Amino acid sequence: MNLQKLAILIGLASYALGFPRLANFPEYRSLAGLSPEEVRAVVRTFSSTPGAQPLPPSINDTSAKLVYDSAHPYEPDRPGDIRGPCPGLNTLASHGYLNRTGVATPAEIINAVQEGFNMGWNLASFVTYGAFVVDGNHLTNLMSIGANTTADGQLTPGLNIHGNFEGDASTTRGDYYFGNNYSFNETLFDELVYAANLVGDGMITVESASLQKYLRINDSIARNPTFSFDTPRYLTAYAETTFPLAFFVSNQTLNTTMNVTLDDARSFFEVHKYPEGFYRRQAPYDFTEVNTMFNTIFGLVGVSPGRNEGVGNYVSCYAYQRQVNLTAEMYPNPTSELEAAIKANLVTFYQTVGDPSCGQLFPFGQ
Repeated sequence: MNLQKLAILIGLASYALGFPRLANFPEYRSLAGLSPEEVRAVVRTFSSTPGAQPLPPSINDTSAKLVYDSAHPYEPDRPGDIRGPCPGLNTLASHGYLNRTGVATPAEIINAVQEGFNMGWNLASFVTYGAFVVDGNHLTNLMSIGANTTADGQLTPGLNIHGNFEGDASTTRGDYYFGNNYSFNETLFDELVYAANLVGDGMITVESASLQKYLRINDSIARNPTFSFDTPRYLTAYAETTFPLAFFVSNQTLNTTMNVTLDDARSFFEVHKYPEGFYRRQAPYDFTEVNTMFNTIFGLVGVSPGRNEGVGNYVSCYAYQRQVNLTAEMYPNPTSELEAAIKANLVTFYQTVGDPSCGQLFPFGQ
């Protein structure tokens, strides 16, 4: 190492030492809560700050195809690999559709859920940016799909940040109040099995998934003093209940008529692994399909949010508005570079709404 490089490294280290809590600050961690001075300090330690990037195009081939193939073998988590509250993203990382570290860009996530599960481009883009604008790093364009412990023992949050996008009453992850909202919970999976045996003939069906969600919500009401079921969690809780039926069935039909075996469910929820010979669904699962199943499951569960909401496009608009306003609250005084990246990402997020009647918000100006 030459003296010039050494001097630069010493200078960066000295600069960061002025903010001890920023030591080992990961490039994928959200910059929310940092002062402008702290943002400038950590940015100087990042290897790259590309800022906001455009949406990727939709994939061309949306037919059913083998996704557990030789190009995407299963690999157990390595030390340092990040996994989180979403079993689908965990599985994609464990098979290499996402970076196996569990750190990815929005475009990589959008592409991965299309390629690996045949999630529709519109839904994939909306959900990804709904999470990224509140949980991602706007300057490095990276986000973690879960939680990780840094070298100095600090918990570095990602998609598991409670109340931004992740929420209570998850299918197989515990409520944040109880200490771990990102790891597989055997007790909750047993509840899924109980519901499947009671009303699904030993399979996960629309009825059994709805029953388990009803039990989860009421258990959280009874035991979690901080339980919240307002938008957007109300929306994501019901939407995620449809995902195993839509994505965890090999060669699932266009209308999602097939049920999930409990063995396959465990493979996804706990091991983060495709079952052998797994084919993605026969056609994309997009807003139209999720709204249909959302309404069915909501009709069976019947638990409403803390305010009177409808379903359909208005729901997407309300979720967009909520996430934009939350983002503005999280970044009250961004640096000029950070503000430019946030503004661009919010414009991209609006492009995913797909509803011209939903007014675009500009909390940082146009």
